[in-house]
Amino acid sequence: MNTGTTLFAQVMDFVPRYDFRQCVKRYRGDYKVKKFSCWDQYLCMTFAQLTCRESLRDIETCLRAMRPKLHNAGLQGGIARNTLANANSIRDWRIYRDFAQILIQKAKTLYAGEDFGIELDNAVYALDSTVIDLCLALFPWARFRKTKAAVKLHTLLDLRGNIPTTVIITPGNIHDVKILDELALESSAIYIMDRGYLDFGRLYAIHKTPAFFVTRAKKNTRFRRIFSRPTKKSSGVKADQVGVLAAYYAKQDYPEKLRRIVYIDQTINKRFIFLTNNMNLSAKTIADLYKSRWQVELFFKWIKQHLKIRVFYGTSENAVKTQIWIAISIYVLIAIIKKQLKLELSLYSILQILSVALFEKTPIQETLTDANYLAGRDLGYEQISLFKETLGQ
Repeated sequence: MNTGTTLFAQVMDFVPRYDFRQCVKRYRGDYKVKKFSCWDQYLCMTFAQLTCRESLRDIETCLRAMRPKLHNAGLQGGIARNTLANANSIRDWRIYRDFAQILIQKAKTLYAGEDFGIELDNAVYALDSTVIDLCLALFPWARFRKTKAAVKLHTLLDLRGNIPTTVIITPGNIHDVKILDELALESSAIYIMDRGYLDFGRLYAIHKTPAFFVTRAKKNTRFRRIFSRPTKKSSGVKADQVGVLAAYYAKQDYPEKLRRIVYIDQTINKRFIFLTNNMNLSAKTIADLYKSRWQVELFFKWIKQHLKIRVFYGTSENAVKTQIWIAISIYVLIAIIKKQLKLELSLYSILQILSVALFEKTPIQETLTDANYLAGRDLGYEQISLFKETLGQ
C-alpha cells in the first residue's frame, strides 16, 4: 500500500470501482449530476458508518474539518448536509443493493473453505430476521402497528465466514415465512430456521430443489413414527425417528418422509424437537447445526451495535434502504479486507481501529497487523455463553 495515502483511501482501494460504476449506470444514478456523484455519496456514507456519525450535520461538520484530506480519499464534490440528504432521498437505493451483492459474491468466494465448527461439504445457511424500530410520526410509510413503525431485515447468512448472502428489507408487518418464497434455493445446501418458518408447503419446495432444511417442530405438530434409529443417549439425543406428518393438511403439503429428532441440551436441561429432511447426517450433527443458527443472531447484534442502522440520516423509504444497504456493503467490505490481508483481528477490532485512525497516513497492513488486539475477546469467546443464555429463555 502507498504510505502517502490515508487509511480511508486505502480501505476504498478494495472497492471494485468498475462494478460500482456499472451499478450506478444501471439505475442512471449520476444522470445530469454535475457535483456530488453517487461515488461521493458512498464515500460520505462510508465515512459516517466507519466513524459512527450521529446525524447529517455531524457528518458535514466532521468532513469539513477533514477538507484537506478528502481529495486524497477520492471525494471530489462539495459536502453539505442538504446535498447528502437530497442524494439519500432521491438516488435509487437499488444502486447500493446491487453493489452490496457484488461484494457479497466476492466474500463468499473468499470464505468458501472457511471452517464453522462442523465438518460438512454442503453450503450451510441460517435464516432469520430482526426488527428495526422507527418513529411512526417520522416514518409513516413503515407502519407496523397502530402506534409504531418498523422495518424488518430478513437475512440468509452463510455460516462459512458469516456472510449475509441474501438480505430483504420489508415493512415490519411482513411475516417471516413469506421470505421463503423469495429465496433462490441452492441444490444440496442446508437451510437452518427457527419455528417461525415452519410451513410444510414451503419446506417441501426446499426438499424438491433438492436441498435440506433443519427446523424446530411446534407443540401442535403431529407426527406418525414409521421406525426409529438407534441413538447414543449420552450425546443428548433421546430419539431419532423417521415418519410422516399426521395432520391431514400438513400431509397434503408435505407428503414425503420426515426425520424427527428429540434432543436434550444437558447444559441447560432443555428439550428440543428438530424436523429435517436430511436422512444421512447423524442426529447429533443435526442438533449442532441448529445451534450454529445462533450466528445469524450474533450478526444482527453486531451490525446494530457497530454500524448505523438504528439511527437514520433520512426519513424517506429510499434513504432508509440506502443507509441499510451501504452498512451491509461496509460489513462485507471489512470481511473481504480481513481475508485478503490475512488478518487475525476480529471485524469489531478492525472497525474500532479504523474509526480512530481513518485519516492517518500509515499502511493499512501495518496498522491492522501491529495493533495489539485479540480477536477472541470481541465476539468469538462470547458465542457459547450467548447461545446458552438464549436457549435457556
